[in-house]
Amino acid sequence: MTRSPLRSPAALLCFFGTAVVGLGLDLWTKKLAFERLLDADGPYRLIPGWLEFEVTINHGAVFGRLQGQRMLFIGVSIAAIVFLIFLFTASDRRRIYQVLLGMLMAGVLGNLYDRVTLGYVRDMIHALPRWPGFFPWIFNVADSLLCVGVGMIVLINLIRPRERMMNDE
Repeated sequence: MTRSPLRSPAALLCFFGTAVVGLGLDLWTKKLAFERLLDADGPYRLIPGWLEFEVTINHGAVFGRLQGQRMLFIGVSIAAIVFLIFLFTASDRRRIYQVLLGMLMAGVLGNLYDRVTLGYVRDMIHALPRWPGFFPWIFNVADSLLCVGVGMIVLINLIRPRERMMNDE
């Protein structure tokens, strides 16, 4: 017998709690970075060459693609929010899945907030070496939540057979 996640305090906490914490962390780090680094003389090098903080704005999507398509990204974000809520309502008692969906929701909402209020997305994290052609991109906490959330969902689906995942308690 399945139980609606909408009637489960544990499911609601997993999904909405993760989304709220993730969104708060994203917006706080963006605010902090842009307050402290906007007028800085170069990036802040926490681990030089591996983890640096440098503010930049992105009017595009992933890796700066499709610059200037703000309304398209807002529409896609709204569709993603609706889809994530649908997936949550079908998640039964799969708590890890609900947490991962909450991470995705936080990522979507964090970048959507920037696009709606500022017209662009604030980025500030550069991780991994900037070897020629290796990883030149700067990102934010919302992007990290999206990438980790999607990656973990893919990994879980590869490791666990679909039938077993659907019948998890």
